Amino acid sequence: MDTSPSVGPPLDRPYRALRVIRESAVLRVTLTRPERQNSIDADVLDELGKALDQAESDPSCAVLVLEGADGVFCSGLDFGAAADELADGGTGMAAGGEAFLALMRRFTTAPVVVVACVDGRATGGGVGLAAASDFVLATERSTFSLPEALWGLVPCCVLPFVIRRTGLQKAYGMALGTRPVAAGDAERWGLVDEVCADPDRAVRRLLVRLTRIDPVTVGELKRYARAMWFATEETEEYALREFTRLMSSPVARQRVESLTTAQRLPWEARRQEGRSHR
Repeated sequence: MDTSPSVGPPLDRPYRALRVIRESAVLRVTLTRPERQNSIDADVLDELGKALDQAESDPSCAVLVLEGADGVFCSGLDFGAAADELADGGTGMAAGGEAFLALMRRFTTAPVVVVACVDGRATGGGVGLAAASDFVLATERSTFSLPEALWGLVPCCVLPFVIRRTGLQKAYGMALGTRPVAAGDAERWGLVDEVCADPDRAVRRLLVRLTRIDPVTVGELKRYARAMWFATEETEEYALREFTRLMSSPVARQRVESLTTAQRLPWEARRQEGRSHR
């Protein structure tokens, strides 16, 4: 079976935040928002959903590869978009959280294999996208972090997917410690399946087996594995409620505003204030 990549032009669909290219049995989806650190907003979520629709509707597509351009896999929530939403009353925050959670859920149920190829930084929601994928391949320079606590937040929607891979303590430590985790440690914890110099080569190795499996079987296995996990509609509803509540909290509002208006990290502002009072 020929699994060598056959690279074609970007597919003619209304993608602005993504570059989508068909390569043999692979749909390669690249986040291309370098000016926003490949962060996630409503448009990105919508386009990722469309790309997944495209992969699912094509019976010859076995794998969707998700990657980020310019050394950043995905930096998570677009704080600029979040600040605008909070300024408008925050009524759309729940809808945004629900869309993000729904996308990760689709990763775990779609009858197409989702492979996250991480080359660089994955932060917050970017870690969630990777953790929800079926396979995570990472280069040595990649890092993974959950810094939400620094913003007065909790990675409510992301954490269940990270826990599924790493167990509770490692996921909790990432969320509380907030420090980036190196690719090698992420592999030992189960967050990454393989650290490799050439993720594309690793994808081609996977294809040898994955193209032999019927998409229906892929979907059945995913649904069965999801049924074995603790995440339910109730836990997801709780995650959304907590996400919405925390995004509207005074601490989170102040810290997001500090970034978007003063263009500096809020804890840096606190350190500056502390020095000025000495």
